[in-house]
Amino acid sequence: MDTVRKKRPFGFYVCSLGFTFERMAFYTVKYLLVIWIATTAAAGGLGLNDTTAAAMSASFVAWSYITPIFGGYIADHWVSPRICVPVGMVLMGLGYLCTWKADSIGMVWAMIILVSVGTGLFKGNLSGISGLLFQDEEELNSAFSVQYSFINIGSFIGTGLIAILATTGIGGIKLSFGSVFLICAILMFIDAVWFIVNSRKLGDAGKKPFKNDQRQFVGASDSKGKESSQPLTTSDKKRIVAIVLVTLLSGVFWMVWYMAYMPAYNYFGYGDGADFLNHANWYIGDFLIPTSWFDSLNALTCIILGPVFAVMWNKLAQRPKGDISMFKKTALGTILVGVAYVVMVLADIVRGDGQCSIVWIMFVCLLMSVGEMVFSPLGNSFISQMAPAKVLGLLLGFWPIAVFLAQQVYPTVYAFLKTVPFVKGYGTLAAIVIVIGVLLWAFSGKLDELEKED
Repeated sequence: MDTVRKKRPFGFYVCSLGFTFERMAFYTVKYLLVIWIATTAAAGGLGLNDTTAAAMSASFVAWSYITPIFGGYIADHWVSPRICVPVGMVLMGLGYLCTWKADSIGMVWAMIILVSVGTGLFKGNLSGISGLLFQDEEELNSAFSVQYSFINIGSFIGTGLIAILATTGIGGIKLSFGSVFLICAILMFIDAVWFIVNSRKLGDAGKKPFKNDQRQFVGASDSKGKESSQPLTTSDKKRIVAIVLVTLLSGVFWMVWYMAYMPAYNYFGYGDGADFLNHANWYIGDFLIPTSWFDSLNALTCIILGPVFAVMWNKLAQRPKGDISMFKKTALGTILVGVAYVVMVLADIVRGDGQCSIVWIMFVCLLMSVGEMVFSPLGNSFISQMAPAKVLGLLLGFWPIAVFLAQQVYPTVYAFLKTVPFVKGYGTLAAIVIVIGVLLWAFSGKLDELEKED
């Protein structure tokens, strides 16, 4: 096997930066939406109650994770993915323009609809184009791990810099909510221009609907490139089942991953930036750490870990027995996020009647981030390798459904946990999640059979 690192095509970076711009805008709006809707009109908000604000924010996130399945189906059968992606970027930009001048809840819904439809055309299809740039499937895990760093650069800038311009300000510069939303719109229009101007760097990848794209990885069966004109085989159906199972099992991870933010902010964190709940000390000297930096710390950790995991997956792929399976990676990620909950429980025990150190919260974030990096970037790689060509876009769009399901479930679980003592409730949840991860690892051998060709 040739172990010399191959230079990644420039088109890979075109796609990666496409994600960076989109995540900068998305995470800025995701963080500000609740604050903006609940802020009084005199202070630049809509002046609605926090219940309405939370519901609108949940809708914004949830629908942007369900529409890629429809956008993927369109790119599979009817429209070139190379057209879907920039159209999606423009629609998202128009959506953020709605919040720039919004003075009613109707404009917020217009934003949610436009951004959700735009995300559906953009998200999975850009991953599909990126995957088609590689001829060797062993390069994909490494490439998508690096791409995940680009995604988190966008998240880091969005929550750590742009969003703060509308809350506390940076270096004496403080902007209105509308001005920050306008920045988000401009970012998406720049993203569309960047993609279109550099589309020639993508070669033929994504020019035709995915079902007609003749992709053939090195070492794949000779019939791989011809499969789009044939009915689904038994092997195809088994691989589809494997993808669906990994997606649904990852929903357990995302449920507890997203819910971890609730105790981190609402139990160990602080309310309006001044009133501590006496559960954690968020000061470093005289500096009060902004709560949005918990998001930013996660993004920064993923940025740093992306190249590290890229090297690790490349090394594992070179072993005689190859890399560990996607089912094992999902299991490991689930176990790690379960351990993050154990750390929260230990922090609550250690603090007694006082405050725990911010170091505990940072350790929770580290475990969450490592768990995320173990399998999340590889979902698109796994699907790009396993999916029959005729349903590639559909299955890439199906991957975000795990996050949609998690968004629907975790608020109910969180509401229940508020009714029981913290150590008992979160300790029990940690044990359940870790057991699920261990069982998934134990039975991964049987599940791995679904990935194999007949």
